[in-house]
Amino acid sequence: MAEFEGDEMESFVGDEATPKKGSSAGAIDAPMMHGSLAMQLAESIDGDADTDAESEGRKRRNRARAHTISIRRLSKAELRRGRELYPETDYWRPKTRAECVDMERPCPYVSCKYHLYIDVHPVRGSIKINFTDMEVWEMTETCALDIADRGGITLEEVGEIMNLTRERVRQVETAGLAKLAALKDVLRLKDYVI
Repeated sequence: MAEFEGDEMESFVGDEATPKKGSSAGAIDAPMMHGSLAMQLAESIDGDADTDAESEGRKRRNRARAHTISIRRLSKAELRRGRELYPETDYWRPKTRAECVDMERPCPYVSCKYHLYIDVHPVRGSIKINFTDMEVWEMTETCALDIADRGGITLEEVGEIMNLTRERVRQVETAGLAKLAALKDVLRLKDYVI
């Protein structure tokens, strides 16, 4: 890519380089640049001065998003094939926290409702795979109960664990607290309802 200097840049920018009001005669506004070529030019002029926060933000955006599989969109043939490949077998799995607290980690029981790898919607039956870019055994945290036992953590840490943004974690927290407050109000009114 060609680099522009001095007069060449002014002739390239053309009418978009205009003096600022109340400034010295030689000062000009930053030119308006459009298109990929202009953006590359602006990047080469600005240099690669990234801060840690910017590179951290890019790293977070590059993470794979969760993927939802809707049961309604699967054909009957696909459902039948799934039942044949993975028949429902009755095997032991922990049913209480006391049974699983001392088990190996990462937890191999993905079907547990506290496992962080997948979420199954209780009404629709849709399956949400939270970590599409990794396998279960690659996860550092697999059980929501283990995280709850550690005590309070920041929204950023919860977002990393659950593959959500900090803002989405805040929204879920607010909605959950509102439901708890409504439940508390309903329990107080229970005495007045026959």
